[in-house]
Amino acid sequence: MQTLLGVGSRVEHPEFGPGVIINLKSNGYTITYINHGVRVMRFDAPLTVIEAVEPDGDLVSLLDVEQALSRVLQKWADVTELVPLGDKWKGGKLILKPGRADLASKELPIDTFFHKIVMVRDRLRTLEQRVNASGLDDESKVNIQQYITRVYGSLTSFNVLFKHAEHQFIGDKSSADAMA
Repeated sequence: MQTLLGVGSRVEHPEFGPGVIINLKSNGYTITYINHGVRVMRFDAPLTVIEAVEPDGDLVSLLDVEQALSRVLQKWADVTELVPLGDKWKGGKLILKPGRADLASKELPIDTFFHKIVMVRDRLRTLEQRVNASGLDDESKVNIQQYITRVYGSLTSFNVLFKHAEHQFIGDKSSADAMA
């Protein structure tokens, strides 16, 4: 059985020459080679040990754990991203005034309305992810994606409420370009 090497171990590879192990991943070593840059090598790669360093007790890098956890949470969690309301709308209210004089107006804080818009956007993103991960055939996935894109397009009127453009709704750009 091959001995596991720790970060800082100096090694030599028959093709890449001398290098230093800079990280241990679940599938092998990350090694910086003097003449060939950074490479990920499997644990069973043909390495000659020049100077061994004991590995830490934790064989999974924190970066690997963070990336894996982030992917899982983005895929399955129903977590609403913190999306800021545009500054000019803070403290404002939405007034819905009926067309008939005998009916009362309805007032709603803009931030409450905005939160509901953001929740709709997040639910659409979750729906997209679930469609993509489903066992549907590609044609069905594309058809459903087109409907979702049209829904995003219908919601672009609310983009004025978002503080940052990267949080806004984006519809079908090709249709918008064709109309311009």
